[in-house]
Amino acid sequence: MSLPSRPLRFLRRDQTVTVDSPAPDAMLLDWLRAQGDHGTREGCAEGDCGACTVVLADLAPAAAPGNLGTDHPSAAGAAHPPPALRLRAVNSCIRLLTSLDGCALFTVEDLVDADGGLHPVQQAMLESHGSQCGFCTPGFVMSMFALYHAGDGQASEQPRAEGVSREQAQQALSGNLCRCTGYRPILEAAQALFRLPARRLDVAALTTRLLALQEPAGQRIDGPQGTTWRPASLEQALQCKDQWPDAQVVAGTTDVGLWINKGHQQPSRVIDLSSVRELTTIVHADGELRLGGTVRLTEAFGAMAQQRPLLQPFLSRFAGLPVRNAGTLGGNIVNGSPIGDSMPLLLALGARLTLASSAGSRELDLDAFYTGYRQTALAATELLAMVTVPDPHPGEIVRAYKVSKRFEDDISAVCLAVALRIEDGLIHHVRIGAGGVAATPVRARLTEAALAGRPWHPDTLDEAARILRQEFSPISDMRASAAYRREVIGNLLIRLWHEVAQGEPSLMDIR
Repeated sequence: MSLPSRPLRFLRRDQTVTVDSPAPDAMLLDWLRAQGDHGTREGCAEGDCGACTVVLADLAPAAAPGNLGTDHPSAAGAAHPPPALRLRAVNSCIRLLTSLDGCALFTVEDLVDADGGLHPVQQAMLESHGSQCGFCTPGFVMSMFALYHAGDGQASEQPRAEGVSREQAQQALSGNLCRCTGYRPILEAAQALFRLPARRLDVAALTTRLLALQEPAGQRIDGPQGTTWRPASLEQALQCKDQWPDAQVVAGTTDVGLWINKGHQQPSRVIDLSSVRELTTIVHADGELRLGGTVRLTEAFGAMAQQRPLLQPFLSRFAGLPVRNAGTLGGNIVNGSPIGDSMPLLLALGARLTLASSAGSRELDLDAFYTGYRQTALAATELLAMVTVPDPHPGEIVRAYKVSKRFEDDISAVCLAVALRIEDGLIHHVRIGAGGVAATPVRARLTEAALAGRPWHPDTLDEAARILRQEFSPISDMRASAAYRREVIGNLLIRLWHEVAQGEPSLMDIR
């Protein structure tokens, strides 16, 4: 695929930064520190601690009427509002430098104004004594910066936020870890943000500059160690995949960044899908939710929570906010980790995948996608184009549970998701997805069979829990022993009974 060769360009401090010939595996954090900007710290190099947090601004295409998120391809040519400015806190340690093309970058050095005045976020941290040893402080500050400016892209006549609740502060800082355990003053600083003199971004000017950097024809970024292709359409992306089937495909790099930093992989050919418009769509139509393959987890989970609000607590525990801001639903699925949190839920909901190639597309149920440990049915020249989630059925009961050592920003030891309906006192249409108990995310088919057509009764759930504990052969590792995983996954099924019965007392009386 012949895409025009251009250097990397992004905005910083109201100036266009041009980087000639970056390596395909170059990380944003390494580039920053090479420039002498040492405020952004390297802690874990895994996107886990948040010390490396920066903020990226880009332009999100406006939603077409009837859609939950970005444009639908069929709406091409229709009149739409201008793209909206979107700010995201992300981990720079696992962010490819080439992914900044067309974005604006903010780091902790960029917050002080021209006269030396502190940003309200910095002032709040100072007044609340939020800085402990100081190592992690820049990351907290940048997460709070994203929270503070989250509404700046809205119309100017809309009222400014009155404040930040403790819950909102905890969500915004969920990807930041303080080694000095100084969370109370940091949370207080976040809650005090809007009590200080306001400072807003010049949204119009920033939007204009970002529009000038857009590459509608796609681009190729050549470096001495290899090439990064950034196609602008699905057709271009599939042509790149045909030509370079072994190239590393990326979108959010929340996994690939670890492979580079920890596994010392050095991909010389990278296909970056983050600019492929068709893959960023979110459409709700015909009784289903259609999520493009590169929709960020933040938006994908937000759309799923609109369908099923009870899932919001579970979805908010997927990693930390900076990881959800960067990672994509399609990437999490294709990665195929047995402890990926999105797949058990999608298995329970009956999700389907659309796999695209230059020869056409095909649809596959998610439960037929995994063929072995980190192995999938995706062909070498295919890309995951869409994830389709059916709408809730009337009377549907859905619960999802995650067990991990930390409540937030942690990897599952066990994950269980259950969807079922109760009709005339009997269990029907039951689907169970499990993670952390097998080589792949998997459906608990034996347990489903034990529940189908049986009475909704605690004895039924007890018996099904016994079967569930024996259905899989989990391994023991640093997160949990095999015996613990078996016991917990059965207990989670019993927990389902108690939660549903407590929330729906009428179901408690069914015998």
